[in-house]
Amino acid sequence: MRGKAEHQAVMLSILTPEQMVPGDHPIRQIKPIVERVLGNLTPTFEAMYACVGRPSIPPEHLLKSCVLIALYSIRSERQFCEQLRYNLLFKWFLDLNVGDPAFDPSTFSKNKTRLLEHEVARRFFEQVVEEARRRKLLSWEHFSVDGTLLEAWASMKSVRPKDGNAPPSAGGKNPTVDFRGDRRRNATHASTTDPEARLARKGLGHEAKLCFGGHLLMDNRHGLAVDVRLSMATGTAEREVAAKMLQRLPGWDPITVGADKNYDTHEFVETCRLMGVAPHVACKTRGSALDRRTTRHAAYAASQRARKRIEEIFGWMKTVGGGRKLRYRGVVRNQLWAELTVAAYNLLRIAKLIRHRTGGPAAVAA
Repeated sequence: MRGKAEHQAVMLSILTPEQMVPGDHPIRQIKPIVERVLGNLTPTFEAMYACVGRPSIPPEHLLKSCVLIALYSIRSERQFCEQLRYNLLFKWFLDLNVGDPAFDPSTFSKNKTRLLEHEVARRFFEQVVEEARRRKLLSWEHFSVDGTLLEAWASMKSVRPKDGNAPPSAGGKNPTVDFRGDRRRNATHASTTDPEARLARKGLGHEAKLCFGGHLLMDNRHGLAVDVRLSMATGTAEREVAAKMLQRLPGWDPITVGADKNYDTHEFVETCRLMGVAPHVACKTRGSALDRRTTRHAAYAASQRARKRIEEIFGWMKTVGGGRKLRYRGVVRNQLWAELTVAAYNLLRIAKLIRHRTGGPAAVAA
């Protein structure tokens, strides 16, 4: 028998977001870890705001919102605030009541400068890594490093000669620009939309795009990211940033780092050895900087197998995390996005590892 469609009626409900979120939902395993991390950042939050004045949106809400944006592939902060009005799971994660209004999207823009000034995103990411170390999920001995290109939020039509001699344009709101015969290079051209973006391509036969360089340092035990950096896309950025990330590691021996053939240079190998790091880089067919003294060990083969897992993090950042085309301009703001997005990946990974280790979600909050 066909059921009858009934019109919704306004009613008083005593249900809370806590009751509406299923008990076995994966987000329940992430929330206690996030709250523990945010609790460790309380001194930083206290220093960010004045003691008097109108109360602001709690920074805990902003960071939790950034985690949700990454986990649920929300394309913008404006769309998140729109969903926050009716999504009970989001309200539960932010500790809001059903009737609490969503905050304005401009809250993110106004507070981003404050977050950058106090390096809150970096501290949040480091606390997530510390949480993984506390739970004995990191080895701190064997690592992998890699880099990728992240497309900038700028059009190729914004590339103009630095000397001001722009190519002819047809005019209009979205003009057609004739680049025929005009060789565009980073030395002579720059984007007017994002001057820090650089023309780069993945390899021969690929088109050049305005990009930034993304860099990750991964622990080989469980595939958790221990450092993330963004830089301008130069030809040597991968090796330079990798050396900086390795310098921040504890000086424990032995430390190994796996990498692809792009890192097989005499300069990078020598830099690693001076820092006490064994460079387990993939060898080039000719002119490799490594020899059998390094490649004959079983640890070298293990590093070459484990290093490929770092591509899983890059893939998650670009698909789920929305980093296939960056949302912000400049290295600094995109660095904030990268730290929060990779922190969300680590949170998801930590919760899953603890669930497999303990056999259930009950011990995640321990």
